[in-house]
Amino acid sequence: MEALQYLSPMEWMAIEIAVSVIVLAILFRWSGLIRYIPNDRLGILEKLWSFRGSVRNGFIALNGEAGFQPEVVRGGLHFFMPFQYSMHRADLVTIPQGQIGYVFARDGKPLPPTQTLASNVEADDFQDVRGFLEKGGQKGPQRKILREGTYAINLAQFIVLTAQSTYAVNLNSSEQKLFADMSGLITERNGFEPIVIHDAEDMIGIVTIHDGPALPDGEIIAPTVANDPKDPNFHNNFQDPEKFLNAGGYRGRQLQVLADGSYFLNRIFATVELVEKTIIDVGTVGVVVSYTGRRGADISGQSYRHGELVETGARGVWSTPLLPGKYAFNTYAGNIVVVPTTNFVLKWTKEQFGEHRLDENLSEVSLITKDAFEPVLPLSVVVHIDYMKAPLVVQRFGDIKRLVEQTLDPMVSAYFKNIAQTKTLIELLQERSEIQRKSGDEMREKFGSYSLELQEVLIGTPRANNGQNSIEQILIQLRERQIAVEKVGTYKLQEAAAIQERTLREKEALAEQQAKITTSALTIEISENEGKAQLARTRQQAETIQVTAKAEAEKVRLAGLGEADRIKAVALADAERIKATGFADAEKVRAIGLAEAEATEKKVAAFGGPDYQLNSQVLMRFAEAIENGRLPLVPQIQVGGAGGEKGATNGLVEMMLSMLVADRLGRQAPPAAVPAPLEQD
Repeated sequence: MEALQYLSPMEWMAIEIAVSVIVLAILFRWSGLIRYIPNDRLGILEKLWSFRGSVRNGFIALNGEAGFQPEVVRGGLHFFMPFQYSMHRADLVTIPQGQIGYVFARDGKPLPPTQTLASNVEADDFQDVRGFLEKGGQKGPQRKILREGTYAINLAQFIVLTAQSTYAVNLNSSEQKLFADMSGLITERNGFEPIVIHDAEDMIGIVTIHDGPALPDGEIIAPTVANDPKDPNFHNNFQDPEKFLNAGGYRGRQLQVLADGSYFLNRIFATVELVEKTIIDVGTVGVVVSYTGRRGADISGQSYRHGELVETGARGVWSTPLLPGKYAFNTYAGNIVVVPTTNFVLKWTKEQFGEHRLDENLSEVSLITKDAFEPVLPLSVVVHIDYMKAPLVVQRFGDIKRLVEQTLDPMVSAYFKNIAQTKTLIELLQERSEIQRKSGDEMREKFGSYSLELQEVLIGTPRANNGQNSIEQILIQLRERQIAVEKVGTYKLQEAAAIQERTLREKEALAEQQAKITTSALTIEISENEGKAQLARTRQQAETIQVTAKAEAEKVRLAGLGEADRIKAVALADAERIKATGFADAEKVRAIGLAEAEATEKKVAAFGGPDYQLNSQVLMRFAEAIENGRLPLVPQIQVGGAGGEKGATNGLVEMMLSMLVADRLGRQAPPAAVPAPLEQD
């Protein structure tokens, strides 16, 4: 204090100014007279006092009362009545790309008991608190969600939950716990992210709505509503809750499913369960058993009394099956029974069963034969189901496995048990093919009565049951008997082979000598052919000589006859001419004619006569033939009678000479001696 006494007036003035500035700063700070809000934030005003008093209804002061004000303060300098307002600075609400924000309203109309989320039909702008409340906005969690973007929201009225943070003006710890629990529920449902269904995953979304009126009695699936884009209440796959409820949608599991795509759903309003698409493989069809839909009329016909078939979309077994393909089928709204349409095999064997596993509980058929043996019979049955009759089979039996185990197994087993009782074990083994054929024919009609097509019955070899060996002994005896039969056949074949081998050896030896035999045979044949050729040439030459001789003789004879005829004709002509000239000259002519005739006769006689002339010509031709043919005048081999006997045969030349001499002497030639037959040794 003593130091203050020594201060100058100027120093006192500086102190007073500083104190005044501090007081004013404290006054401005505490009084709220001037406030600055950055552009990336906002201010939420809380009115501390007002001449209109406090808020009597609700949480937000709409009429200037003390309390949280509906309007927010954006960036910049703002002046207020000192000590009247409290400023709560808050961040702008930012929803990242591809995420969802959820809104909770502190003030508004209370929700009715049947409503889960606040309606946003009219009050749908969360940035206008006054408009929200004046339009009847409801408090509590909202149906409307916030998509990506930045929002200037009054966080005293609305709490916004995002994946990153919770935007709110904190009032008390219990409220913070409420919002934390709500955020945890949304996170558990993966609600801050949109529903994304990829085509490659072959998944669909089953939607369950948690708001709206309850389903009517007897219904378990909510029907599809306003799914046509042309419908004014088209809710676009539950993304607009207000339109869905306005179209008459119910809470609960929905018949409509979500297919491939992205969906921004309020996960408090609707939850989604991803399930696999229904795939009907090639070679099968799917028979739909629908748990929901309208009441359908039976179209199975009066003759079918095993249940009803309905049209597609009605409740019951659909008469038209689903063909191979992928289907976005709601498995909660119905069941699809897969029925094979290709031939499938049912095996009555304990160790084996098909891929379809319809026969996994089947085993060999136990038999009792006529001769008291107890074998077991493995068999297989090939079955086909017409795809258009598949609904009839499902309606009658429920599913194919139940059909196999409860109907086909007893029927087939009983049939073969009956067959076995009429056959001995040996007959059962030996007549397997006939039994198989007969069983297929007889059971085909029985299968047809169940809307099945029996393709084939295949019977295996009966075998002994566990712990039995009597059947094996019978089989051993049969095998030994068959071996004996085969041995007999083998011995016969060996005998035939030995005979065949001997024949082969003989033929091989004959083949070795065949060349020599062939050469000898050819030599003999050549000699024979040469002798035959020589004989033929000799015969041909003799025939030529004979023919030539006959021709010459005929020529001479014809020439003589022609000459005689000519002379006679001349004589006749002269006689006629002489007769014509007169009777007187007749004698003269007669004398001349006689003279000429006599002269002619003597001329002919002078030449030896006609026969002599002919023989002369023949001998001349014969001589020429001998000379030209070089034939021996005397044959080398003469065949005749005994030597020295009278009348020995003369040669051909002697015969011809004899004929000429005899003719010349005016007598006939002596007849030729007939050769005496040769004596045989």
